Amino acid sequence: MTIPRDTTKRTSPERLLAHAGGVSGVIYSSLPVVIFVAASSIFGLLPAIGSALGVAALVLLWRLIRRESTKPAFFGFIGVAVCALIAYLMGESKGYFLLGIWGSLLWAVVFAVSVLIRRPVVGYIWSWATGRDRGWRGVPRAVYAFDIATLGWMLVFGARYVVQELLYDSGQIGWLGVARIGMGWPLTAVAGLVTYAAIKAAQRAVSGAANIADCASAAAGGAQIDVDAGLD
Repeated sequence: MTIPRDTTKRTSPERLLAHAGGVSGVIYSSLPVVIFVAASSIFGLLPAIGSALGVAALVLLWRLIRRESTKPAFFGFIGVAVCALIAYLMGESKGYFLLGIWGSLLWAVVFAVSVLIRRPVVGYIWSWATGRDRGWRGVPRAVYAFDIATLGWMLVFGARYVVQELLYDSGQIGWLGVARIGMGWPLTAVAGLVTYAAIKAAQRAVSGAANIADCASAAAGGAQIDVDAGLD
């Protein structure tokens, strides 16, 4: 078993927020939803689609002008475009939310299955994001910590699916927008904090296992020296 010892690459709430584009990125990502719902209720589907795409494009342009990270805005624009296309093909405003609803169900299932087979997704994402190997798989306490974090995300995605699916079936466009925003970044922040605590616990468990392995190796080496000295 290879146990990683590199602790220089940390995952903190600040870094997680930075990857999302900062506080401004959180606000910008909510604007297309707000504009879509408002325009849909007043002008109809097509103006709502145009408005949401326009806002997403303006956010991307604004970040380019300010020379800020454009990755969140770019993927946000692609997401808005796909949601708008689904709404257009369905001919219903509520179709704008369908991708997010079914995406939440998919991720809830993936995270749940990963825990059931003892391959917690959060652990693998952590290994990939920090460039570490998968030595944590041999440390039960680390696996357990990643299980907890993965279950937290499963609950977030599961809650989003259940609530928004009910609103979708009842055609509550306005409340769908509220649920999309209210169950978006706030729940993500909570799950992120749980994940951060789990990662810290896993790091402590991995470090402790590495220390035990080092002590056992040193003890075995000392015993071998004593045996060799006795033979001499």
